[in-house]
Amino acid sequence: MDDSLFSPSVVSRLTSVVVSLSSRPAAESDRPFLRAFIREHWGADEMIDRERVMVPAENPAFIAESEGEVVGVATYEVRDGDCEVTSLNSLRREQGIGGALMDAVIAEAKAKKCGRVWLLTTNDNLNALQFYQKLGLRLVALYPNAVDEARKRKPEIPEIGQNGIPLRDEIELELIF
Repeated sequence: MDDSLFSPSVVSRLTSVVVSLSSRPAAESDRPFLRAFIREHWGADEMIDRERVMVPAENPAFIAESEGEVVGVATYEVRDGDCEVTSLNSLRREQGIGGALMDAVIAEAKAKKCGRVWLLTTNDNLNALQFYQKLGLRLVALYPNAVDEARKRKPEIPEIGQNGIPLRDEIELELIF
């Protein structure tokens, strides 16, 4: 075993990451920031799925911060007894930010008596599929060609997505309470 993994400096860095991470509900005064954040990380204010156009920055949100710096954002919408995660961004991988934000959304969904948390991702987003399944979400639906349909309304959606995979389908995941 590599003892350097447990050196005081490594343990200290890992501990400081965990200790300094906090998340909070977005306030109305955060809306301009959220609009700019969504635009920067998603390329537009609006997102399109197979059913509708949505504006995640107008939804309730949680903001993750570390040492005064925003390191992640989750937006969600409660409707019809369900909670949909409309966007999730972690600006630092493998530091628990996405998990902390999802925990906050799940806790809020439970507090609002939702029956499930659900979301859509795309067929090319292998990291998201891995992440959400590790959190306990299950694959529940495949919407073939949904992205192709969305591209008709939003032509700037690329043909090729992450990992060089053709961007075509939406995948629904859910966590039932």
